[in-house]
Amino acid sequence: MSTASPTAPTGTVLADVVFPARAAGRPDRRTLARDAVLVLGGAALTGLAAQVSVPVPGSPVPVTGQTFAALLVGTSLGAGRGFASLLLYALAGMAGMPWFAEGSSGAAAPSFGYVLGMMLAATVVGALARRGGDRGVLRTAGTMAVGSAIIYAVGVPYLALAADISFSQAVAAGLTPFLIGDALKAALAMGALPAAWKLLGRRG
Repeated sequence: MSTASPTAPTGTVLADVVFPARAAGRPDRRTLARDAVLVLGGAALTGLAAQVSVPVPGSPVPVTGQTFAALLVGTSLGAGRGFASLLLYALAGMAGMPWFAEGSSGAAAPSFGYVLGMMLAATVVGALARRGGDRGVLRTAGTMAVGSAIIYAVGVPYLALAADISFSQAVAAGLTPFLIGDALKAALAMGALPAAWKLLGRRG
């Protein structure tokens, strides 16, 4: 079920194929400029997706498109650029850019732990993508599951501490209500990412 472009062996991610470097070897200025644009675009995409927000009754954490965007950025850009994109997103939001969920900013919100988790998750799924983790339906499902687990592994304990609630309460408020939505997001990624590689393979 995994199909990739013949010009894109394992070790490359979608961004490397769609926006190829000028030449192999040491990055030149154009390659560095390309990477800077990709990082900025990844941060902007995450910020825009965060504005797709639906409040969850009884929880300080809304359902957003933010986590899906973060995982998509990581798999598409790779570990280094994925981490840089989410780091830029986090730093700009902490500095006052109103592009966290529901147009918020700063690090005081109980949900900020999910942003920290997304930084780590983007890095891990980016590394998995370079090993072919987004080139087949089952591989993509596994990659998305790992990324989501990392986000919750950081976000839920942070929520418990920031909101001064028990861990079980944090799980009920910050994990359980989002499982169905995460399954739908994973299903979307399972269709979109392998399809993108298949399309690139045909063009290649």
